[in-house]
Amino acid sequence: MNETLALAIVLIPSLIIAIVFHEVAHGLVASWLGDPTAKERNRLSLNPLRHVDPVGTLLVPGFLAMVGGPIFGWAKPVPVIKQRLRNPRYGMMAVAAAGPGTNFVLAALGAIGLGIMAPGLGDEPGLLATGLFYFVLINTFLGMFNLLPIPPFDGSHIVEGLMPRKYVHYYEKLRPFGLVLFFGLVALTWFAPEAGVLEKTIGPPVNWALERYFALAEAVAR
Repeated sequence: MNETLALAIVLIPSLIIAIVFHEVAHGLVASWLGDPTAKERNRLSLNPLRHVDPVGTLLVPGFLAMVGGPIFGWAKPVPVIKQRLRNPRYGMMAVAAAGPGTNFVLAALGAIGLGIMAPGLGDEPGLLATGLFYFVLINTFLGMFNLLPIPPFDGSHIVEGLMPRKYVHYYEKLRPFGLVLFFGLVALTWFAPEAGVLEKTIGPPVNWALERYFALAEAVAR
């Protein structure tokens, strides 16, 4: 029980920070590019209560952490109205990229903090160092996960903006089935771990990024 509590103490704040900054970044970039909807609805606040989804931000990731599953979650999406952007096509790409981009910046800051602490750590890392480790891990995973080109994830908006206009109509037809596909991937991960769905999709880029972040931490420590 003590180990579970300690894990929750480091995981929950890390996940809340990662998700809240991710969502606020969407709203800020949208506001800069002409869509003030998030600002009008008071969603540019860093107050977690304005963004937290009790199920997606707390219960689901907490349960997954306790049973050793992949840790992910979601918040209440920040409202963005594509048509209010000055350049809807490229503006939406920038808005979508802002969330994962913010997570990657947070992961880098966490790695720097871990490197600063490293010289003073003994054989057993403390709670703060463990928290920073998971902070890097969660932000990296969340950023990469959201770049999957599955509607309604951020990656789908980026892909839609990049593809030729004549194909967008066909891609948009996938949107109603996006969450079905997502939960299908979750089910495969849960009930057929031998299939290695996560390991074969976002596993390689996540591991690549983590190697760079922990190399950064080692460089700072030296």
